[in-house]
Amino acid sequence: MPDLPAPQDATEADLFSECWDAVLSYADLCTSGPATAHQLATEAFTSGLRELRAVATVPGRGPGPRPGRLPAIPELLTEVRNTAAGWEAGGQGHKLDPDLRLWLNSGRAARFAGPPPGRPIALRGLRDMPGSDAALLWLAEVESLPLPAVARRLGLDPATAADELDRVRNQFRGRCHRAHLDSPAGAECRAYARLLDAVTRSAGAETPADLSRHLATCARCAEAAACLRLHGDGLPAAIAAGAVGWGGLAYLERRRRAAEVRLGAGRPDAAGAGGEPEEPAGPGRALRGGLLAAAVLLSALALGVSLMPFGGSGSEEAAARDDRRPVADPGAFPVTGGSPAPTASVSGDSAPREPASATPSTTAPRTRRATGDPGPEPQGTSSATTGAGPAGPQVPACQVAYDVVDQWPDGFQATVTVTTAEALTGWQVAWSFPDGQQVGRMWDATARQEGSRVTATAADYDRSVAARSALSFGFIASWRDRNRTPREFTLNGETCAAG
Repeated sequence: MPDLPAPQDATEADLFSECWDAVLSYADLCTSGPATAHQLATEAFTSGLRELRAVATVPGRGPGPRPGRLPAIPELLTEVRNTAAGWEAGGQGHKLDPDLRLWLNSGRAARFAGPPPGRPIALRGLRDMPGSDAALLWLAEVESLPLPAVARRLGLDPATAADELDRVRNQFRGRCHRAHLDSPAGAECRAYARLLDAVTRSAGAETPADLSRHLATCARCAEAAACLRLHGDGLPAAIAAGAVGWGGLAYLERRRRAAEVRLGAGRPDAAGAGGEPEEPAGPGRALRGGLLAAAVLLSALALGVSLMPFGGSGSEEAAARDDRRPVADPGAFPVTGGSPAPTASVSGDSAPREPASATPSTTAPRTRRATGDPGPEPQGTSSATTGAGPAGPQVPACQVAYDVVDQWPDGFQATVTVTTAEALTGWQVAWSFPDGQQVGRMWDATARQEGSRVTATAADYDRSVAARSALSFGFIASWRDRNRTPREFTLNGETCAAG
């Protein structure tokens, strides 16, 4: 299986960090298993990166996104869809999701590659915006990242990011309204265009009965209504379905759930997003996380129903109901530094993943122990060294939670979340693997491994951590025979207690 190309500079390293996880998540929806998902993601990412490099070398153009092109993430997701279409045409369609194959061989797929006036309105509106504005809209609405995190990525002032997002939403609405007017339409659609514009401008405006009937029978006008209505929760779905195409709604829900995982893990972004202090680790957070997951699942069902008039199809509903485990961290592709990582295979080529439960448990422990550990420790508990001193009210310097997100015969994906009692301006988290596990790739930190001891060093963008807040990072590693929980966790040399 081919490897991804190495980033050529810091700009490309940021691109890898931002986009790889999104590409892999969408590729997983498009394929029949984890091995083919990784293959599709790698091919699409490589060809998409080649195209981005070619555009960046055009004289007089900077490296950032420009009008007429999608931001990096939807551009690469489009490349995943195009690569899947190439598989289908080249006799490799058996590797793809059956519903995707039906979609690729239907007229709906042709809309995304046909003449611009016939393309989805959201896609045209997004392409027609300045690149930085389109990136802000995508990261905030579809990737569900907190505004402080989006502001850091795009170099915006966090204090004015909310106002900037409102401006960009209205700009997107204007572009979509123009695209709707420019689309081929019958006399009835043209007659309702002005009324549709007026109704969708106000959150409290009632839709007249005749317009409601028209929207129930005209997919194009219903699609336009979803893009023009900035109030409510329909805008992210309209953008995802319009830009990505097949599987857009399922991808949106995966990114929402991934964002909930990140915020639930107590990242510094969480406090900035809601303005409230982060809840300390413990059973209360696990309960709240389960309730949030259930709420997200219910919102996915409601979202699918609300969008059926303009985008509903059997394949789309099936994709929205897909419950394969999402990649947990939206932080993206691992760019490691320091000592070179071992070359053990961690791609999971030979086994399907364990399906996620459709009904999240509100009482399950937060940490899932890897399979292959025959010890008496119950599943869900971390065996990290507690470092507890004499009994008393002494508060540990740090607490660690180790979560195995996914596991296959020769590899696994895990996240580490460390809550610190003191503010940090830089950090290193270290631990020891008991069974010879080898870290291959890491995101939101840089990995170095010497024997069984692994050290994760903060990335440039997450060095600062507030007191009583948490830092989090993820990695992919290989294992053999057993995959027990790491031990001897430390934060800047201080022993951490189990969270």
